[in-house]
Amino acid sequence: MAVASAEARRFYEDDPLTQDPKPLAVEKIKSRKVNDYYDFFSHTFALPGELNKNGKAIPAQGVNTLGEVPDGPWYVNRHYAKRMTLEELRRGPDAPNPPSSTGTWRIVGAKTQGITPGFTIVDSRGVRYLLKFDPPKNPEMASAADRIGSHFFYALGYHVPENYVVNFPPERLTLDPKTTFIDSFGKKRPMTQKDVFEVMRNVPRDKNGNYRGAASLFLKGQPVGERRFYGTRTDDPNDIVPHEHRRDLRGLYVFSSWLGHDDSRAINSLDMLVQEGGAPHVRHYLIDFGSLLGSASSGPNSARSGHDYLFSWRSAAKQFLTLGLVPPYWAFADFPEMPSIGRLESKVYRPDEYRPEYPNPAYFNRLPEDEFWAARQVVHFTDDEIRAIVEQGQYTDPKATEYLTRTLIERRDKVGKVYLERVLPLDRFRVVDHRLEFEDLGVKYGTAAKRDYRVAWARFDNMAEQTASLAEGSSLAIPEAALGMGNGAYLAATVTAGGNPYRVTVYLRRETGGFRVVGLDRAGK
Repeated sequence: MAVASAEARRFYEDDPLTQDPKPLAVEKIKSRKVNDYYDFFSHTFALPGELNKNGKAIPAQGVNTLGEVPDGPWYVNRHYAKRMTLEELRRGPDAPNPPSSTGTWRIVGAKTQGITPGFTIVDSRGVRYLLKFDPPKNPEMASAADRIGSHFFYALGYHVPENYVVNFPPERLTLDPKTTFIDSFGKKRPMTQKDVFEVMRNVPRDKNGNYRGAASLFLKGQPVGERRFYGTRTDDPNDIVPHEHRRDLRGLYVFSSWLGHDDSRAINSLDMLVQEGGAPHVRHYLIDFGSLLGSASSGPNSARSGHDYLFSWRSAAKQFLTLGLVPPYWAFADFPEMPSIGRLESKVYRPDEYRPEYPNPAYFNRLPEDEFWAARQVVHFTDDEIRAIVEQGQYTDPKATEYLTRTLIERRDKVGKVYLERVLPLDRFRVVDHRLEFEDLGVKYGTAAKRDYRVAWARFDNMAEQTASLAEGSSLAIPEAALGMGNGAYLAATVTAGGNPYRVTVYLRRETGGFRVVGLDRAGK
């Protein structure tokens, strides 16, 4: 114990880590299936996981000393870390590798039941895709949402599949004679042309008689089931951070709120066992974005979706006590009369009152630092960048593109107003010519007026985690007394700003050539 205590320290020489450690080899892993009904009831009536409650707040885990999520099998820093070009945003996760536009697409599997019937197809090159279709009364709605969603979440850092909007003539689809499926009676039998017709007869066509759908490229590797928003996988030695404490899952609340992703639950994720980079390991994907941007895949979302849980004791009690005479705020939303656009709007939208279909332990545990981590990424998207991604939905009506672009811009601005001032929103700290510099995102995005800053400088004992005051005032320049410190010495600069009650402590390490920012602490007032 004495040895362990002597070795304890706040920072190590390789901090801050920008990548997860090399993964351990996954020797044995079983594919698991999250039961949707069990997931709903277990989360609605007894939220699982280790929760922030009774005054106990558990900081996010799986982050480096700067509070950032390192690149790895859960997350990869992209647009906010280094602004993507418009062309990169348009390309998104694509190789590009859409289904071949020549030859036939063989149907080798079918999903004839559920919200979005579709097929597993193999194109003329032998590449496999999942092909899904739009609802009869809402052509383009789900297919556009699927593609737009994959591009946004890719830019935001998540692993996602390649989703393509496809238009094709009826004769391109052919039935493989070996294809079987489970019919409505639960019986497995060979698939027939009549079965194909039953799926396709309700699929809308364009004026040229072509079908439109969303084709999702099969992910590389072996599927091993969905991930949960709590606990860890006991058969994955790399999954050591409880999911309810992961910053990338807590922050997913803000992203889902912005994009209207009320269906952000376990069944819309997929773990894949991959062999890339040496040892076999699990990569965690978000999938199936057809229920995004006000779409419910089978039709437009209800006005309630995204604003309240499917079942809530509080909402039920309120409606009972008021005899249903007090309508909720979301009942006053005004939605566009566009078949290709779901029920998504920006006028009554309240970013911090977003609700998925049922409670989520990672969302429940989010703290202001988690919200800021996500919100700064949302406001980072410019108007032109949002438009570039929305255009990937390939709407035939320009008014649909215009409406969705404007709505996401207005929702983005509301996200900034709600979340940026819940901490002191200083970011991108760096040292230039012995002076601490940063961006004030509140001032940059108009959530706060220009403000003055004060800095309390101190030496920082990395082993004892104690500070010794050096100077205090408005100067961001490193104090003269610290400039002679040797390599490996640490400074702590606690920054406050007028009009904001919070603080940020920045840790600097002396290295050859100057000081380097190695740590941040945003917690507390």
